[in-house]
Amino acid sequence: MTEQDFIPETYSKTLEKGKVTWESPSNIALVKYWGKKKHQIPENPSISFTLNECKTITTLTFTKKESNKDFSFEVYLDGNKEDDFKPKIQTFFERIESYLPFLRDYHFKIETKNTFPHSSGIASSASGMSALALCLMSIEKELSVRLSAVETSFNENLFNQKASFLARLGSGSACRSIEGDLIVWGKTDSIEGSTDLFGVKYPYKVHQNFKNYQDTILLVDKGEKQVSSTVGHNLMHNHPYAQNRFQQAHNNLEKLKPILESGDLNAFVKLVESEALTLHAMMMTSMPYFILMKPNTLEIINKIWRFRQDSGLHISFTLDAGANVHVLYPKNEATQILEFIKSELVAYCQNGHYICDQIGFGANQIKE
Repeated sequence: MTEQDFIPETYSKTLEKGKVTWESPSNIALVKYWGKKKHQIPENPSISFTLNECKTITTLTFTKKESNKDFSFEVYLDGNKEDDFKPKIQTFFERIESYLPFLRDYHFKIETKNTFPHSSGIASSASGMSALALCLMSIEKELSVRLSAVETSFNENLFNQKASFLARLGSGSACRSIEGDLIVWGKTDSIEGSTDLFGVKYPYKVHQNFKNYQDTILLVDKGEKQVSSTVGHNLMHNHPYAQNRFQQAHNNLEKLKPILESGDLNAFVKLVESEALTLHAMMMTSMPYFILMKPNTLEIINKIWRFRQDSGLHISFTLDAGANVHVLYPKNEATQILEFIKSELVAYCQNGHYICDQIGFGANQIKE
């Protein structure tokens, strides 16, 4: 597919007003994407677990307006008007207008809320932009001709692909939040059907060990990140280790395939933790350089390593672009590992806050 495939024909219906609500999850990358080209194209492929509890719920109310000269919208977070979000939404609308030509025809009220702290390294932009993209796709679906029952299955697949494509233009990792449970984004020879344009479901066999995998998120720092992900990605353009890193991501995706098929938890732990540390190594060796981990992040990592060695359990960690720690472990080891987390790790969380999550299966429309 190409970008041209997402440009619609003339809409067959008109709508005066309406309202649609979607909830969309965050995701946690196992093989990380860091660095992007023009038009939100990733420099390297990535694969992520879709989460279940960490999500954004967005309601989009739309009303027809007389003039289609400008975009017209207002944004609310947790019931409070947030004009600080408007520039990002404006940029998003500009990027996707050719794919959703109805955008200037309506005034939009965007009401959104998260089940987790905003801008703290739990990919709130991923869940937020994917939820908004899905709301907009629902409007386009209403504006389009209703397909026959024979065409419906294909239409649902195209709906998800276009929603992922649009979400990517708002936030790269948002394209991995439409579906679940394992999503690949970025063209790579090792994954059939992979593309830079949108996220695709991982197409190969996955061992039972990785079903219902757990992710307990330790909120080390719930404040806004000192360096945005956008700035961090841009610093990869002249990074001395960039090309090696991009190739490493391709290689690690190739290595992950037999791990996921065989259920090799020890190999999974090593690969995922290495990816997390490599991500932060790229941040620490860029120019300008920066550190998003906090002292408590390192304390947690060291305690995880010691507990794994002493217990023989398959506990591991990964990190996004922030200080918070995602503690990953199989469902059948959850009782002992959760006891360890509560007794040894929660003390390092801000105000003792943490989130128990697990693999999820994508976004859902909430019917009125």
